[in-house]
Amino acid sequence: MYNNFMRIISIDPGYERVGIAVLEKAAGKEKVLYSNCFKTKAGTDLNQRIMLVGEETRRVINEFQPEVMAVEKLFFTTNQKTAMGVSEARGVIINEAKQKGLKVFEYTPLQVKMAVTGYGKATKGQVISMVNKLVSIGKEVKSDDEMDAIAIGLTCAASEKF
Repeated sequence: MYNNFMRIISIDPGYERVGIAVLEKAAGKEKVLYSNCFKTKAGTDLNQRIMLVGEETRRVINEFQPEVMAVEKLFFTTNQKTAMGVSEARGVIINEAKQKGLKVFEYTPLQVKMAVTGYGKATKGQVISMVNKLVSIGKEVKSDDEMDAIAIGLTCAASEKF
């Protein structure tokens, strides 16, 4: 661990909605310092949306100074157009982390479910329930994307040796 604690920025990538959380792990316990669902406006050019996602990622990195980033690996079954846009957003998110010298850890949805609930086929409700039991968020989280970002951060905190 660095300085007896580790600060993690965790991201559920997208270009319409991006879940972003910052967690701090100290003495084996995690604390949510920040969480949000960053949104871009429908109808805005995809390139502009991607740029805004990068700017927001940079802003949060600059504000909270994390040491590492945890980001969800993409898993798509149907919509290829959406997949391409999310892939582009994910690329700019990782680029912002690497520009700041952060180590990037990537997790599949299955890995996140396993780490948070112990069950790889857990429902969204089960993940949310366990996240609320594992860490105090300090506010009502209304977005699945925001909750997913917190779960990704918890996965990193539990999985990696700092």
